[in-house]
Amino acid sequence: MSQESMNVNMIEAARDAQWDPARFLGPNYLRLIAPAKVNLFLGIGATRADGRHEATTVMQALLLHDTLYLNTKAEPWEMPEDSTLPPWQAIGGPAGNVLVNLDVADKGTPLPLQTAAADNLVFQAVDALCRALGWNSPLQVSIRLEKTIPHQAGLGGGSSDAAAVLVGLAQKLELAANDERISEVAQALGTDVAFFLKGGAALLDGAGENFVHQLAPLKVPVVLVKPEGGVSTAAAYQAFDQQPDAVPPALLAQVEAAANAADVPLFNNLDAPARQLLPAIAEVEEMLASHPAVRGHLLCGSGACVFAITKTQADALALAAEAGKRGWWARATSGSPLRACALG
Repeated sequence: MSQESMNVNMIEAARDAQWDPARFLGPNYLRLIAPAKVNLFLGIGATRADGRHEATTVMQALLLHDTLYLNTKAEPWEMPEDSTLPPWQAIGGPAGNVLVNLDVADKGTPLPLQTAAADNLVFQAVDALCRALGWNSPLQVSIRLEKTIPHQAGLGGGSSDAAAVLVGLAQKLELAANDERISEVAQALGTDVAFFLKGGAALLDGAGENFVHQLAPLKVPVVLVKPEGGVSTAAAYQAFDQQPDAVPPALLAQVEAAANAADVPLFNNLDAPARQLLPAIAEVEEMLASHPAVRGHLLCGSGACVFAITKTQADALALAAEAGKRGWWARATSGSPLRACALG
C-alpha cells in the first residue's frame, strides 16, 4: 500500500471515529439493520420468454448485517449554480423534489463500495417509494450506510440495504407497517429486496419472484469465506447458459416439501460457472470441504463468497481465522430469523 493510500485511510478512519448520528443527522434519526443472506438452495432452470431464468431458491437470513442511519427533513434545498451535484447526492421523487445524501463507510469489506449515490440501490429505494406515494413536497433524506457485508459476494447486501431504507423511510413518512405500497416497491426493486422485508427463511420460485411460503429458519453457526475478487451475476448466468446443469427432480421435490430450512438440501447449480469465472472459489471450497467441523458448504448465490455450516460457533471462528491467514475475507456468523428493520 502506498504512503498516499495509508494517509487517506488514516484520515477516513479518524473521520469515522468521530462520526455521531445525532450530530450529523440530527435528533430522531433511525438506526436500521440490514442482514445478509445465503441461498441454501439455488436451482436455475430454462430461460423464459421474458429473458429471465426459471429458478427455485431458499433464502436464509444471517446475523451478519450492515447498519444504516436515516433521517429526513421536509425542507427545500438549492441546486448548485452549475446544476452539478457531488457524487454523494442524488435527486429523485415524482417532481424531482427529493434530495438524498448518502454517506457510505467501509467497515472492513473487500472490494470497498465506490458507487455514486444515484447508482446505489439505497437511493433507488427512496426514489421508488416517493414516486409510489406521489410524494410531491420537498424532502431531504440523509443516510449513513456502514458496510459490513461485501458486495459481489452473493450475500444480498445491497438488496438488504434497500429493504432497510424502505422500512425506515416508511416509518419517517408515517406509513402503516403493512402498507402494501412498501412491499410492491420492494418487489419491483428485486426478489432479494422483497425477501429482506420478511427475513428468516423463505422458498421462492418462478424466476425467483414468487414467495411460496416461509420456512422455520436455521439458527446454526455459519462461516463465510470470500476469496479476492468478485463474480458478476450477469457473467455467471451467461456462463451457465453455455453449459446448463439441470436440477434433479428429486431435489426439487424435497425443497418444495420442506417446512424447515434444516430440511433443505444444499444445492447451487451456479457453482461451476462461478468457479470458471473465479477459480479461487474452488480453493475455498476445498479448504472447507476438508475441515472435519464442516457439516456442509455451498457457494452463496452467484458468488464469490462460500458459506459453511459448522458444528459449533467456536468451529466457525477457528475456520474464519484460518481463512484469514490465507488472505481471504472471512466472518463467523449464524443463521437467523432477522429481517430488515428499524431499531429506533
